[in-house]
Amino acid sequence: MKNFAAIDFETANNNPSSVCSVGIVVVKEGEVVEKFYDLIRPAPNFYNFFNTQIHGISASDTATADLFPQVWARIEPLIEDLPLIAHNSPFDEGCLRAVHSHYGMPYLDRNFLCTCRLARRAFPKLPNHKLSTVAAHIGFDFTHHHALEDAEACAAIARKILLG
Repeated sequence: MKNFAAIDFETANNNPSSVCSVGIVVVKEGEVVEKFYDLIRPAPNFYNFFNTQIHGISASDTATADLFPQVWARIEPLIEDLPLIAHNSPFDEGCLRAVHSHYGMPYLDRNFLCTCRLARRAFPKLPNHKLSTVAAHIGFDFTHHHALEDAEACAAIARKILLG
């Protein structure tokens, strides 16, 4: 698979619809051709201390950010009908479904692949298969829990496993 879009969400609280940032990396013919990052005003619009401690995003950062439907309108043309890839894809797919549902937006089922699952098969001897561990194993250096950097790491892992 040479064409896909890696996606990563950060959330404001425990509600999967509370996406507060998104990172997208579009890969075509095995090459990164587009990157996208945006802050999103979450729904529901409150932050748990724990979530902010993880990703550093707070209510003041997203107070004037667009709501998800406006951000999705910018993302959708970038990803077209590409398969989506995420590290721990049940989380990111769950967020995407939940936020679409929250806003009453139609959700088109997409092929969603998981680089965590792929890494378990490709690198079975790693001590764990967290994004940071797998990225380090393939030589990709990044700051974890920033949506764009996480999507970049995910795309690098997918490219390494799927394209060699």
